[in-house]
Amino acid sequence: MNRESRLRADINRCIRAALTAVAPETCLRRAAHIDGDRLLVSGKSIDLSQIARIIVVGMGKASAGMAASLEMILGELIDDGLVVTADGYAVSTQRVEVVEASHPVPDERGLAAARRIAQLADSAGENDLVIILISGGGSALLTYPVDGIELADLAATNELLLRSGARIQEINTVRKHLSQLKGGQLAARAFPATVITFVLSDVPGDPLDAIASGPTVGDPTTYADAARILRDYELWDKVSLSVRAHIERGLSGEIVETPKPGDEVFSRVTTTIIGSGSVAAEAALDEARELGYHSLLLTTTLEGEAREVGKVFAAIAREEVQHKHPLPLPALIIAAGETTVTVSGSGKGGRNQELALSAAQGIEGLPEVVIASVGTDGRDGPTDAAGGIVDGGTISRLHAQGIDPHESLATNDSYHALASSEDLILTGPTGTNVADLCFVARREPGPR
Repeated sequence: MNRESRLRADINRCIRAALTAVAPETCLRRAAHIDGDRLLVSGKSIDLSQIARIIVVGMGKASAGMAASLEMILGELIDDGLVVTADGYAVSTQRVEVVEASHPVPDERGLAAARRIAQLADSAGENDLVIILISGGGSALLTYPVDGIELADLAATNELLLRSGARIQEINTVRKHLSQLKGGQLAARAFPATVITFVLSDVPGDPLDAIASGPTVGDPTTYADAARILRDYELWDKVSLSVRAHIERGLSGEIVETPKPGDEVFSRVTTTIIGSGSVAAEAALDEARELGYHSLLLTTTLEGEAREVGKVFAAIAREEVQHKHPLPLPALIIAAGETTVTVSGSGKGGRNQELALSAAQGIEGLPEVVIASVGTDGRDGPTDAAGGIVDGGTISRLHAQGIDPHESLATNDSYHALASSEDLILTGPTGTNVADLCFVARREPGPR
């Protein structure tokens, strides 16, 4: 096995360790358990003998796995439930119905599921317990536009935002103000029931109001913020008239704002983050140390344009080659977060693949260096790849196939480029979703 192959194998082991640490079953069993008639959650004790009904709803790529794991804890105590997940992420459940829908652009299946989730929340009474399962992808999947905005207009707005380079927090600010459930409005529907929210976070820094657009927490953002974001990214004149009209009504005070932190509707809500990019990154770091690497967790709040972040990781790799810094060899540096892509071309790819392809140009010809970027959900952008893993020979392999990596980046066609160089990471749907992981690995040079 050559050194690049060894580095790739070790990174793959770190990825597997990270995914195991944030698997829904692992996370839920850490966060909740039954003790007699009581459900214990994050220091809170709920007397289940006083609960009339337990209703479970959820949204996100990990919501089906979370529902199946919750069934292992509560079993037949669950009276009713529905979760909506992305295509390919459904798992078998007994008490909670699982519905698949389109992600990241919403569709009619997501709309129908969101309406049923709203009905379940509306039906909850003061003596009921509503358990809400939230994970990455939940914002696009929990699709219930305000009156006057059609699904097609909402989907078009969503696609414009995704291609604009806006951060996920900014995208979700707009989404919250076009929705009947996001921005704390799902909790408002369930009030005065007791609500427990379990969250698998895919947003850097774990801001609860941004994860799946915060359906059960107070929304600190406003219609003014939504309008500013659309204007900042030059989308105001591109979104539909119905979207603009609704936001303008919000700006003028004709319609009420989303419920804000401190509102009474959140007085009976307990929210617990059960897994995150930080948990995944720490597990990868532990695995790297077990493999004998000097390892460093660089950040768990990685953000920025993917191709620019790729250049930074390439610079870190060059620093390791030239100066064995910031770590002695063998070195494995890890980061977690979520980059963005400003789409200007018509190619196929995702933020992790674009980051990897950009990094490949910065490490061209360097021996014993590997850089990887992977989405923990197993699906990077509208592709079947989880990300990319590149080394010093990637660019030469692309040239041998007649592919210009500069052109591939210019047209946002990282998928076909990395497929040609055999540098895609293909995991399939992982059942979880806690943002992205990036790796820079370097070993001592020597004879092959």
